Amino acid sequence: MRLLITGLSGTLAPVLASAARARGHRVLGLDHRLLRSLGPTAAARYLDAQLPDAVAHLAMANAQASGELAAWAARRRLPFVMTSTAMVFHHEPDGPHAVGDARNAVDDYGRGKAATEDAVVAAHPSASIVRIGWQIDPEATGNNMLRALDGWQAEQGEVAASTAWIPACSYMADTARALLRLVDQPGVHHVDSNADEGWTFAELVARLARAHQRSAWRVRPHDGYRHDQRLAGGGRWVPPLSAVLGPR
Repeated sequence: MRLLITGLSGTLAPVLASAARARGHRVLGLDHRLLRSLGPTAAARYLDAQLPDAVAHLAMANAQASGELAAWAARRRLPFVMTSTAMVFHHEPDGPHAVGDARNAVDDYGRGKAATEDAVVAAHPSASIVRIGWQIDPEATGNNMLRALDGWQAEQGEVAASTAWIPACSYMADTARALLRLVDQPGVHHVDSNADEGWTFAELVARLARAHQRSAWRVRPHDGYRHDQRLAGGGRWVPPLSAVLGPR
């Protein structure tokens, strides 16, 4: 398969590219900003010249740009998978959040992702929309939970971790493998390694510190943020956190 991937300068897309290559697929990189600069006709010719078999859209593109890319894929009858986020759901009402629950985000990021979901589905009704949580990786930079916690420790002298937040989250390598399986599975899907086990953020941070040699972290449990953010059904596509971290 020739897999066209957007967002290769980001965090998760390079992991997906590595997983795809390991399975014998050819990876074609695409900067969605290039398409905007070319204009619709030249952009379509450029995409046609790449001869992809499927598209994985992981870039932080807006609803319009994402819809245009999805429309091009739909006209060519190409499978199209897009990553979305657990943050399309607000913490009231609480989770776990099902696929069909109302997307009621109040922040710009969550609302923007919901709008992008809608634009993609309108343009490509057979697209696969994959909602994911916070991603974990031992090495990746960018929006990686381990790197964020390192930053909290460096900047604040501690890692404050809520005992009342149950985050949606997965290891990036597991998410990448799930995306490869979901690229040609139409509909909305949840991918969440915490969906069934329900680790609190405080539990997770403590176990991550042990598993990834973060002895310098000063973990301070608190109950200041309450949200069961889990993505219901998300454990279908990825192994549980305990597969890496040991039993809860």
